[in-house]
Amino acid sequence: MPGSESAASYDAIAASDLYLFELVNKRGVKLTFSPVGAALMSLLLPDSEGKTTDIVLGYDEPGLYLRDDYYLGAVVGRYANRITGNQVNINGTVYALRSKDERYHHHGGVEGFNKKLFKGRLLQEAGAAGVEFTYTSAHLEEGYPGEFRLTVKYLLTEDNEWVIEFNGLADRDTIVNTTQHAYFNLAGHASGGVEQHQLQLFANHYLPVNQLQVPTGVIAPVAGTVFDFTRSRPIGELLEQRDEQLVLGGGYDHSFVLESRHTPALKYAARVYQPVSGISMELWTTEPSVHFYAGNFLENVQGKQGAVYGRRAGFCLETQHFPDSPNQPAFPSTLLRAGQPYYSKTVFKFS
Repeated sequence: MPGSESAASYDAIAASDLYLFELVNKRGVKLTFSPVGAALMSLLLPDSEGKTTDIVLGYDEPGLYLRDDYYLGAVVGRYANRITGNQVNINGTVYALRSKDERYHHHGGVEGFNKKLFKGRLLQEAGAAGVEFTYTSAHLEEGYPGEFRLTVKYLLTEDNEWVIEFNGLADRDTIVNTTQHAYFNLAGHASGGVEQHQLQLFANHYLPVNQLQVPTGVIAPVAGTVFDFTRSRPIGELLEQRDEQLVLGGGYDHSFVLESRHTPALKYAARVYQPVSGISMELWTTEPSVHFYAGNFLENVQGKQGAVYGRRAGFCLETQHFPDSPNQPAFPSTLLRAGQPYYSKTVFKFS
């Protein structure tokens, strides 16, 4: 509780008719969230020289997330990433999904979870401060069957870990694939491109895509390709090569396979280091893949404190199930049975 002698503190700040939720630990790390999309607005931490740096792209006011087209820092669902076409077959019943493009369904539809107002409450756990956001998605919202109740719990620990937990429950069989869509720039949110960030992905395979940027169904080895990040190397090192997959995605916009059969184990997925700021970030997840997006389509985004975010101003590491799983029987299933608990956990650790 505010003012207590707990390991971490928290506060809620009124802004217009919305609230900003702020988490702070004793090491000077501070996270701020908007209830719109349960979005991460800022993540401040000291760099190698002790200078406080905000390392996520975002907006100054929580209401601005209602107008956001880039999913900055937001929770994405009911189904993150792409599904071929604008319908899905569940137990023999075809459901039409709302879509901005009839060729594919993307990030939950026209008004996915990123545009929804979540209810938030502050909480305290041993060694961590947190906020819990809840949202109930109605039956047939964006075309998805079943009422789906989602809880998003964010924790900030004294070890500089940002812990993300998704819990959910549906009253009918449905499909669910949520993710957190934060854009990171470890040199600072307004510092320009991320090409010099050194990235390591602990994945030996990735999912090639077609012209719609939907997986072809092939699980391909990264060895000998521009997608081999099994050793740490700069994001921009091979980014401009005329690789067919890079051309289709406008750069890196692909899912990397951590496991071909889904298990509940927490897996070490990635490490990123920024040599100028000295800030590093490590990533663990229970999800079977991490989607690496290099911010290829950012363009003239009016961000925080007068910053303008251009192409590759930030990168995303979106932990999730595989895109287009409902149409790919060989992929880990995203079918959630009625009454079956939905759970996903991701941990970002900063140093």
